[in-house]
Amino acid sequence: MLRSAGILAYKKSSKGLEVLLAHPGGPYRSNKDLGVWSIPKGIVEEGEDEIEAARREFKEETGFEPKGALFDLGTVKYSNKVVHIWALESDFDVSKAKSNMFEIEWPKGSGKIQKFPEMDKVSWFPIDEAYKKIISAQSPFLDRLKEKLGMELPKIFKL
Repeated sequence: MLRSAGILAYKKSSKGLEVLLAHPGGPYRSNKDLGVWSIPKGIVEEGEDEIEAARREFKEETGFEPKGALFDLGTVKYSNKVVHIWALESDFDVSKAKSNMFEIEWPKGSGKIQKFPEMDKVSWFPIDEAYKKIISAQSPFLDRLKEKLGMELPKIFKL
């Protein structure tokens, strides 16, 4: 099973608790919003330390250096992988976000290779809004962040 690791950045603001989420780049989700945003994360390479992979992936997908103490939000299994996320309190300026690029054939079957950012947008969301934006399989990490920070969990959330 694949292993993936990432960092959920958060901050406390006048809007309350906010989390940093990334919108996937490329043509497949370009016009989608609800349920497609993600915690910056990626595959842990063979022999790589998970925390180092989380830091590397966060920087690759956002352009931000994740400095500071991390605390563990545990793992969730979904798709064909186990995802391990840590939390980091920070206040990144999302206007300066810059993701790495990837190449795919687009349109499919055209023989034309195009480059796209891995993440085309990075944004801060108030925690209640984040539940609507994030991939549903990743929402337990929002619950765990709230628990660790001593906040109430959302009532019942439905898309």
